[in-house]
Amino acid sequence: MNIVRSIKNVLGVVVLASTAQSLLAQSTFAPVAEAVTVPRAPGHLEGTLLVPRTSTPVPVVLLIAGSGATDRDGNGPGYAPGTLRQLAESLAVRNVATLRFDKRYLGGSLSASVPEVQLTFELLAEDVAAWVHSLAADRRFTRVIVAGHSEGALLGLLAMRQSPGAAYVSLAGFARPAYEGLHDQLAAALPAPLLTQSDRILERLKRGQRTDSVPPGLASVFRPSVQPYMISWFKYSGREEIARLTKPCLIVQGDRDLQVAPTEADLLLEANPRCAVLRIADMNHVLKETTAGDPSGQLPTYRAPDPRLAPRLVDAIAAFAKAGAP
Repeated sequence: MNIVRSIKNVLGVVVLASTAQSLLAQSTFAPVAEAVTVPRAPGHLEGTLLVPRTSTPVPVVLLIAGSGATDRDGNGPGYAPGTLRQLAESLAVRNVATLRFDKRYLGGSLSASVPEVQLTFELLAEDVAAWVHSLAADRRFTRVIVAGHSEGALLGLLAMRQSPGAAYVSLAGFARPAYEGLHDQLAAALPAPLLTQSDRILERLKRGQRTDSVPPGLASVFRPSVQPYMISWFKYSGREEIARLTKPCLIVQGDRDLQVAPTEADLLLEANPRCAVLRIADMNHVLKETTAGDPSGQLPTYRAPDPRLAPRLVDAIAAFAKAGAP
């Protein structure tokens, strides 16, 4: 019904208020959601392509989820902010297409799963690059913008090395190597003796060395099967990768982010002064608006999709996607 009212207000035409015509109006103007796949041995990856209804080619933004078991919508075990789905739907209204996808061990991409011990950061970056190549070959799109959230920001930078991405967006991306960020997070949660053991393990993994000496209190973080992934991940840093980027780039950071410090945006910009930076007041790590400065106060924005995305976020990304500047 909002669409019908909008048509009346803007065009001044009379629209009959029948259910059939309301549905027709919605089907005419709503974006088209398509289930899409890309082959990735031993199976395929699956995603959702959301395309505005227009005969004119539009830019498309590839949305890359953050760390862990985060699905195409930005949800995972114990959290469901729906950030990527909200972002995709909001961009569609602004005439920008999006593709968001499940990683190879989640949801529609389960057929591409590999044993955890075989998973590497480079493999996930190659998955992202495969999506970019697929989108670049689609004539409905003028350009492909690679936008990664949190850990996905680093994956996006690696994918830009090997794909025809036209521009790049870092959404709460980390500048320093992952082992430094992991240390910071563990330091806030572990007792001193366990933190000392954790730092020893991190130092070994940083040097490319696995360890079987993992105390029970750290097993979920440093289990032997995940160590190859961590070793491959620790080789890269956001600031080193963004420094070599020659394409247009936008760094987005919220000042209420409790997982990635706002100073990470400063380090990224220092590494590549050609990037534009958007600092958003009262935006947290899941890109939602909040005035809370503590984990308990921000919890509602992580648990459900109801809290809105931070103001300025969508308009800035849409403008960058269309013109290369926020």
